[in-house]
Amino acid sequence: MSASQTPPATAVLGDDDPTLLVKIFGKDRPGITAGLFDTLAAYAVDVIDIEQIVTRGRITLCVLVTAPAGGPGVEGGLRSTVHSWAESLRLQAEIISGRGDNRPRGTGRSHVTVLGHPLTAESTAAIAARITGTGGNIDRIFRLAKYPVTAVEFAVSGAETEALRTALATESAALGVDVAVVAAGLQRRAQRLVVMDVDSTLIQDEVIELFAAHAGCEAEVAEVTARAMRGELDFEQSLHARVALLAGLDASVAEKVRAEVRLTPGARTLIRTLKQLGYQVGVVSGGFTQVTDDLRERLGLDFASANTLEIVDGKLTGRVTGEIVDRAGKARLLRRFAAEAGVPLSQTVAIGDGANDLDMLNAAGLGVAFNAKPVVREAAHTAVNVPFLDTVLYLLGITREEVEAANTHDHE
Repeated sequence: MSASQTPPATAVLGDDDPTLLVKIFGKDRPGITAGLFDTLAAYAVDVIDIEQIVTRGRITLCVLVTAPAGGPGVEGGLRSTVHSWAESLRLQAEIISGRGDNRPRGTGRSHVTVLGHPLTAESTAAIAARITGTGGNIDRIFRLAKYPVTAVEFAVSGAETEALRTALATESAALGVDVAVVAAGLQRRAQRLVVMDVDSTLIQDEVIELFAAHAGCEAEVAEVTARAMRGELDFEQSLHARVALLAGLDASVAEKVRAEVRLTPGARTLIRTLKQLGYQVGVVSGGFTQVTDDLRERLGLDFASANTLEIVDGKLTGRVTGEIVDRAGKARLLRRFAAEAGVPLSQTVAIGDGANDLDMLNAAGLGVAFNAKPVVREAAHTAVNVPFLDTVLYLLGITREEVEAANTHDHE
């Protein structure tokens, strides 16, 4: 376009301007969308809005257009032509007269992700009713995944995110489904940092118990671990007490423990997908660098921090060295990793299962309790109670199709 040319002025649609909502239903096939717009093009209408969905081979196509110029006779011709075209394809058509565009969405916009295994009609009805009860309106519903769980996302307007999250937390626990509520906006798709706990989160094991099995004190260590994870004991004191039981153990045991570690189902898929999508991923652990350093290398993690078992003359001394990674330490490391990654704390995701993870979960933009103790589920932003770690991807709005497109394979 030359400097002397100007584009034609675009008229602003007024609230009282006549519009037509054209709705098409029927068996989906190639060419329906193009055919409808070819039909409408003959009447020189402007397209205001479009929405199309296909469910089990049935299409619902809705198009909001300006009413054609020329009066009732021309509009009647458009209606007749659209109905004839639809009938020729064995489709149903409905045309509704109205004024202006869609009504504006309410302030306060959120994404509500619901995970069910299975997702029942009863639980879906209860979630929808609670959204309505908070003053929210469901603008759109979209399925994110059908396996290993059913995951659907509700786009909600008219309710503040925190109020919605609080209202749905109780409902989800009672219904046995997992619900995550996050604010809508560009930051949801921005680069993020995901930081995970290790024991019983990234892996299925408690690392100190694996060491204890080789030292013959597994039962004693397991009892102290359980009490610490329930929040009944100070973590640092319990750590020193448990590690002391390992004194004299040959340092070569660390290699055996690394071989015994079992990743949580979906862990590789979660990390691989996040990395493919440009996320940075780290781990923080009350366990030991003798294991987390290996996990960092094997899984391509960006960050890893844990306690370090002291070794002297090839033997474990029963002590740890350096800064203790405890409850407060995990939150501190989350902030440190975020600063190093150049990611605002509001765009971090933390995942954990125990009381030792609570500060980290609360500090993150989204804290996810993964198969967690009750005290942790109640305090976290959201909870996942299925044994697949990659379901966390759905809470971030990532679909199963996107997971597969990110060079992942079948669920592990």
